[in-house]
Amino acid sequence: KVLPGFFSSVTFFQGDGGVGTIKQFNFTPANKDFSYAKERVDEIDEDKMVYKYTTIDGGPLGKKLSALNCELKFVPRKEGGCVVIWICNYETLPGAQLDEGRAQEIKEHSGAMFKKIE
Repeated sequence: KVLPGFFSSVTFFQGDGGVGTIKQFNFTPANKDFSYAKERVDEIDEDKMVYKYTTIDGGPLGKKLSALNCELKFVPRKEGGCVVIWICNYETLPGAQLDEGRAQEIKEHSGAMFKKIE
């Protein structure tokens, strides 16, 4: 509902949003790179405000990457709100070339998505 021009739906295959949940984000044609990404929730630490997940199917897997896992850490700001630190670790497929310009576009789009959620 936040970005209807980018996400078409979210399908839950397992779980209720907690650790072990498997969900699939389905994208509109606005995402020219892939139509969906299926993720597994690996960790939710409310005290440390950390959320970790692994992409298990779709997304960049099989195209350029063989593995992708990410961690989001929400750091409170004194003046209110928070800063989100998003760290992704990945393994490239043999011979795959990563486009740094495209990586920057994805980073900017992700930042805009968080602003929209605010």
